[in-house]
Amino acid sequence: MQAVSNKLAERLGDAPTVVSADYKPRADGTTMKALAWFGARDVRMVDAPIPDITEPDDVILKVTGTTICGSDLHLYHGEIVQLQQGDILGHEFMGIVDRVGPKVKNIHVGERVVASFQIACGDCSYCKKKLSSMCDRTNTSGLQNAMYGHRDAGFFGYSHFTGGFPGGQAEYVRVPKGNVNLLPIPDSVPDEKALFLSDILPTSYHAVVDVGVKKGDVVGIWGLGPIGQCAARFALIKGASRVIGIDNVPSRLLFAQEKSGIETIDFNQHTDVVKRIQELVPGGLDIAIDCGTFHEPKTMLHKVEKALMLETDVSEIVNEMIMATKKMGSCGIIAAYAGYTNHFNIGALMEKGIRLIGHGQAPVHKYWHDLRAMIETGKIDPTFVVTHRVSLDEFPELYASFDKRVGGVEKVFVETKFSAPPSAGAPTLTRVADWGL
Repeated sequence: MQAVSNKLAERLGDAPTVVSADYKPRADGTTMKALAWFGARDVRMVDAPIPDITEPDDVILKVTGTTICGSDLHLYHGEIVQLQQGDILGHEFMGIVDRVGPKVKNIHVGERVVASFQIACGDCSYCKKKLSSMCDRTNTSGLQNAMYGHRDAGFFGYSHFTGGFPGGQAEYVRVPKGNVNLLPIPDSVPDEKALFLSDILPTSYHAVVDVGVKKGDVVGIWGLGPIGQCAARFALIKGASRVIGIDNVPSRLLFAQEKSGIETIDFNQHTDVVKRIQELVPGGLDIAIDCGTFHEPKTMLHKVEKALMLETDVSEIVNEMIMATKKMGSCGIIAAYAGYTNHFNIGALMEKGIRLIGHGQAPVHKYWHDLRAMIETGKIDPTFVVTHRVSLDEFPELYASFDKRVGGVEKVFVETKFSAPPSAGAPTLTRVADWGL
């Protein structure tokens, strides 16, 4: 798939942008540790050149915290197109400013900052509305333009389908348009809380806000990974009367019950999820949110069709949401889908008057100031979802274990040589090999 997509992308050519994904190595030839993709289920630690200022509004960070995201597993399995061997992965990271370009006046060397996972230009019509993930001017992918009719913003560490920018699962990272894409972090907020302003907090909050959760709503959440766990918290903050989480991983179901006090459905025990929801909520859900994944089809039909490349994504969760949601209710999709699906229940969508909302990649810049304030005041503490801390060197093992949900893993704080010691109450350093013990 990668060879075909890269060849097609080459034929389509690059779209114009105001930034380059390439960076200039440091003149002294120094290298850093970084996690790179080499094929499906093949990620390796490599020595890569440390980036230098390449464009005048660049910022170079010494990474103090990074992590693995559920959507990174789509890369791990080779399901996102335009991956190339040696691509440095990682889109959630923060750090200390190491160098700044001559045009950067609002960010200073030595400052602690978190990066948005998207690279926004700051000047296009979308950026002016703080819709940073929809930026028109930072993603070169002509293939995405051909598939979707438009392009998202460039993203860090997420294949050449999103611009080919080296990511933050590394000791250093270059942040293009650093004057736009970095948020200063006060000393009162430790890295374990600030890191998640990069993605999972804005993403889960965006899903809840965009789908319109309001006081008294009964909300169903498909997928209890970190996004689903945080979305459940935000739904409760917005006044939901009940939140029901659907998953099949025992540790995640128990985590949601104990940490957030929500109801759960194990779809291994209740294979007819729609029937079970209708038993629990006569009349149906007010709101349904897809925080799941497209790379794990449940039925043999979709497994075969995916294997034969007759579809790239599966419609099972979306169909369940449409069926389980009351007439004139709303369903939102924040899970990362990439292409095409079969057997979508378009009839039920139309006849029930369901509002089906594709949330898009979350516009981090729209929310991260408010979310930073919520962390500072204690309204939300994202460390509830952090279950482990490991070193950068263990990233290959982390990907394999995270993929299999070993050891009750939810969210992992990955430290580098620049990281501060664990803050009070945060997980201490462990080895991935010990999680299953």
